[in-house]
Amino acid sequence: MKNRLIYMDHGATTPVREEVLEAMLPFFKELYGNPSSLHSPGREVRRAVEEARGKTARSLGADPEEIYFTASGTEANNIALRGAAKQHGKPGHIITSSIEHHAVYEVCRDLEREGYRVTYLPVDQFGMVDPADLEKAITPDTFIISIMSANNEIGTLQPVRELGWIAKKHDILFHSDAVQVVGQLPVDLNELPVDFLSLSAHKFNGPKGVGALFMRKRTEVTPLYRGGSQEKKIRPGTENVPGIIGLSRAIELAVSEIPQKKEKLTALRDRLISGFLEIEEVILNGHPGLRLPGNVNVSFKHIEGESVLLSLDLEGVAVSSGSACSSGSEEPSHVLIAIGLDHSVAHGSIRFSLGLGSSEEDVDFVLGKIPGIVKRLREISPTYHKH
Repeated sequence: MKNRLIYMDHGATTPVREEVLEAMLPFFKELYGNPSSLHSPGREVRRAVEEARGKTARSLGADPEEIYFTASGTEANNIALRGAAKQHGKPGHIITSSIEHHAVYEVCRDLEREGYRVTYLPVDQFGMVDPADLEKAITPDTFIISIMSANNEIGTLQPVRELGWIAKKHDILFHSDAVQVVGQLPVDLNELPVDFLSLSAHKFNGPKGVGALFMRKRTEVTPLYRGGSQEKKIRPGTENVPGIIGLSRAIELAVSEIPQKKEKLTALRDRLISGFLEIEEVILNGHPGLRLPGNVNVSFKHIEGESVLLSLDLEGVAVSSGSACSSGSEEPSHVLIAIGLDHSVAHGSIRFSLGLGSSEEDVDFVLGKIPGIVKRLREISPTYHKH
């Protein structure tokens, strides 16, 4: 048994970097003022929050006034979608994809119950939206389109630039949940045709409980909450100052390291995929090339993914059997069903997501353990013996 944890669930959350923690600590201790207070301790903290906004904006190619700090990527998605819906003033038409994260998918389901029409675009076997399908789905009352930048489960990258230009051509708002992409791949909002973009600090080695929404200048939403004037009234409530400082430091570090991190994680990812595909009846889910650098999602036929997860856990390896936000569900992933997997194969799926600290040694350890685990589980699987 491995005497240390091999963490391969960075798609769920990442460890906070030491540099990020160091940047946050003063704001728990000596710099504790409320940034809305007029006295000098408050003004000092306000300056720090605005500096953090500037750093976050520069890391994304945005203007500071376009960054709104939130409690999570989920909250950012809700502000964009529900805020745009309320601003629209009457139930209209929304377009999204059939493989969105629950933080978008469930908001759309909720808006349907309120009278909005929602089109859920299909995806191909790799989880890719066809821009032609988007073009065809647009109607005169379409007011917002929401397509994620990369899927959290299967890692497929969407053609966001092309989809965004289609929205722009029709004068429709475009939102992208980029929680999995920010800090992993370059994002330049100066040239990316999106009106809203959501991100979350804990996906790029920042703290949990803080995210941000990019909202392009002159875009308007109706606030979901009422309260003070924080975040220009878009997200009222006393700011999570240590979290905001941590987010800005984490995004600064992550973005500066993208080239070398991408190269390293892509090599480790491909090494892992090659090893898995040597095992009989293993399927790679998601696009073979156009995917997140650290994402590997595979289905082991004839066995339960959770059994593989628990077996790896006993070996000191942490992985995921789906999205961390829906892992309590007994239903197979809606993402895997949307790409055409039948229920039994979908239930045999595991996501390995690599990040800072992942190594060749870790990958080789997993590849050494998986064949034995799969063999043992298939030996007690009734469906494997029928097959």
